[in-house]
Amino acid sequence: MSEKPQGWFTVIFSNLVKSRSCPSLHPVCSLVSTTPLYQLLTYLPMWRQGLNLVRRASPRLIVLPHSSNSSFGIRQIITGSSSSSSPSVSIWRRKKEMGKEGLMVAKELKRLQSNPIRFERFIKSHVSRLLKSDLVAVLAEFQRQDLVSLSMRLYEVVRKEIWYRPDMFFFRDMLFMLARNKSVDEAKKVWDDLKKEGVLFDQHTFGDLVRAFLDGGLPSEAMHIYDEMRRSPDPPMSLPYRVILKGLLTYPELREKVKDDFLELFPDIVVYDPPEDLFDEEEWRKESDDD
Repeated sequence: MSEKPQGWFTVIFSNLVKSRSCPSLHPVCSLVSTTPLYQLLTYLPMWRQGLNLVRRASPRLIVLPHSSNSSFGIRQIITGSSSSSSPSVSIWRRKKEMGKEGLMVAKELKRLQSNPIRFERFIKSHVSRLLKSDLVAVLAEFQRQDLVSLSMRLYEVVRKEIWYRPDMFFFRDMLFMLARNKSVDEAKKVWDDLKKEGVLFDQHTFGDLVRAFLDGGLPSEAMHIYDEMRRSPDPPMSLPYRVILKGLLTYPELREKVKDDFLELFPDIVVYDPPEDLFDEEEWRKESDDD
């Protein structure tokens, strides 16, 4: 009775060793081939741990030969996944679905925000006990509703959680919301936090952030982020610059500066310039509407 399970375990570990994904599994293979079935069951946690090591070490698909003498029918082990539920996908990019407890907490936080003492007491007693998925969903909902103070408070709660890891998308979503609401002080705090935690944005995210602050009527903060983009170690890309140039149409002087940088980096690309009197006509129309 013990030959089939032993053969199954041996096949798995032999394939893992042959793939050289995890050389530390050599001792486990010899252990499996000489151990009775009832003792093998005690080594299941060790087997899972070894398999987790392989998942982290190699994204390949390991295909196991299927023996007709085996009754277990295991043919392959997938060590990498591109699905949205994969641990490799940022939790801030996954679909955010709020559970019943999350809905209750969100409603109560909005009700108690006018009472600081009860608000903080509720944070400690209920918010700190939320599941990770619910806490992320509540924060995303507050951001969607442009509730700056509540979002900032949950932002602090998230950063104190044991599962928290610095994440580009976490800070990006916060900055988008703060730009929409012209919350300069809060945006500076979030920016300082991400710099301290060593978070690096890619070129596309930089371009989107600059555009968000420009659309929010905050050109000074937008150009500060643009300067950070220029100092980024990532190679420059033309598309983020085009996004920024389009957002700078109402700021001609700043646009000329960015345009010069763009042409220096991409001399073969043509930049479209709007008519010089375009903004004069728009200002005249606004004044006429006001009158």
